Amino acid sequence: QLVESGGGSGQAGGSLRISCQASRVTYNYHCMGWFRQVPGKAREGVAAIYTGNQQTYIAEYAKGRFTISKDNAKNTLYLQMNSLKPEDTATYYCAADPAMAWVLCFLGREYDYEYWGQGTQVTVS
Repeated sequence: QLVESGGGSGQAGGSLRISCQASRVTYNYHCMGWFRQVPGKAREGVAAIYTGNQQTYIAEYAKGRFTISKDNAKNTLYLQMNSLKPEDTATYYCAADPAMAWVLCFLGREYDYEYWGQGTQVTVS
């Protein structure tokens, strides 16, 4: 089970950090990631982290602004979002998979992930 928190409203240029609490040890997930979705559009990959080598992937539109990290001791995944833009407004979802291969982890495909959180809303004005 994955539970997101930390969403809310922010100002353009500001920062927000969202969290994803996992019910199992995050080290057991090969790949964990963040996706986002706005009404009427497909869910898109934002960032991902591969447990085996701690390598991360950040979508082009988020590079230099967003950072993904994981605290295995707290079983928590984070997404630090800086320099927020109004177009970052979306519902953000945490996803995890216990068996994903490294080569798939950074493709940002939602159907590669087995577990999903319920989503947390981020609104930037």
